[in-house]
Amino acid sequence: QVQLGESGGGLVQAGGSLRLSCAASGRTFSTMGWFRQAPGKEREFVVAIAWNGLTYYAASMKGRFTISRDNAKNTVYLQMNSLTPEDTAVYYCAAERSGSYYWGSQAIADFDSWGQGTQVTVSS
Repeated sequence: QVQLGESGGGLVQAGGSLRLSCAASGRTFSTMGWFRQAPGKEREFVVAIAWNGLTYYAASMKGRFTISRDNAKNTVYLQMNSLTPEDTAVYYCAAERSGSYYWGSQAIADFDSWGQGTQVTVSS
């Protein structure tokens, strides 16, 4: 059974950093990514990474957030720096939908394996 599990969320002060982890089991995914959902807002794309390390970011995330993966451990990471209260959200790990995903997609519908989410709260 395919499972994705996030960890590493928590409460930090503005300007601080967190590193999120997402461990996958069941199979290895070619492309994995991160989404987030803030209170009162729809889920939005953050970043994705391919098996070979190629990445694409939402424009507002590039420069502060960095995605990486360890294929041997079947794990993807999200390093978040210079956090602001606007980054407060539930962060979700996701993997591509086989047969319909295309490189560069930021659409929720193109990802069909999801973790349960980890809460990130940034205080002023």
